Amino acid sequence: MPHVLYVRFHPTPAEDVYQGLLALLGELTPVVEALPPDAALADVRGALRYFGRDAAGLAEIVRVRALARYGVDCTIGVAANPMLARMAAQEAREAQATQVTQATQEAQEVQGAQGADAPGPGGGRSRRPAGSVRTVPGDPDGVAAFLARKPPTALPGVGPATARTLSAYGLDSAARIAAAPLSTLQRILGAATARRVHAWAHGIDPMPVTPNAPARAMGAEHRFRHDELDPVRRRRALLTLADGLGGRLRTSGQVAAAISLTVRYADRSTTTRSRTLAEPTAHTPALTAAAYALHDALGLQRARVRSVALRVEGLMDAELAPHQLTFDPADEKSRRLEAAADRARARFGASAARPAGFLDVA
Repeated sequence: MPHVLYVRFHPTPAEDVYQGLLALLGELTPVVEALPPDAALADVRGALRYFGRDAAGLAEIVRVRALARYGVDCTIGVAANPMLARMAAQEAREAQATQVTQATQEAQEVQGAQGADAPGPGGGRSRRPAGSVRTVPGDPDGVAAFLARKPPTALPGVGPATARTLSAYGLDSAARIAAAPLSTLQRILGAATARRVHAWAHGIDPMPVTPNAPARAMGAEHRFRHDELDPVRRRRALLTLADGLGGRLRTSGQVAAAISLTVRYADRSTTTRSRTLAEPTAHTPALTAAAYALHDALGLQRARVRSVALRVEGLMDAELAPHQLTFDPADEKSRRLEAAADRARARFGASAARPAGFLDVA
């Protein structure tokens, strides 16, 4: 039964958005393998019964949520293993690109017939391939039919040189490679390579989806309801983001060594600035102060800001991070209050304790 999703996001998301998309996949299954900068694998075998949907149905959920939350579409291949899922997504992507090219050519022909000044369909705007879901059946006949006309280079690890060698012996498709005796392939390619290529041509991929190591960075973004001119509201948004990141760091037992700020403007251009923190920390006031400093250094006077995003980097175990001792009673009091607020949130929810300048998410 198909249970592996190969998800290709487009357009290529910003790094903080990509982390959010990985978290979105994590809502369905903990078995998520990041393939930066724009793809991921997910094994949803354990989620099929829980959600009462097949893998293709879960893929549609991923598409809808990615579009709704981040404005990012995706092409998803669904199959019984990562290799077939990746090939399915690639096939779907190529089909989409072909459809867009044909539609563009037809629009240009219509525009030419109507006159050079007549706008074509879509008002002259460029078309972008939409996402889709392509499923490879789980039965052997369905897999064989999917692979039948694929060229050797469609198989993973088969480059142009190996494909030319195979084609010289008349093995110019996955179906013909699958039909060839393994002993014949071994004489052509060598024992180890032949076994791998023979298995791939039969749709067999023993490699599992491997969850990645803990993230080395963490990010969050605030999108304003309208293009924001008010620096006070931008600072409130930064306070909200820093408070959320600080809480997530402390909950995971991590600290951050650096922080970066990305400002997206009304024309969709962006500015990113970063700085190394005085010491690795998860202390919200320290993160907030660094975010404010980055924002103020940009000198945004009348800039129309669409969104602001914070990203903390260089994450490490809090117990292993160095910490400068201080005799400042204000710092000690601030940390005690922060710990009390964390306990209140853990018991009563995230809204139990918030900074006074907290800005509700748009």
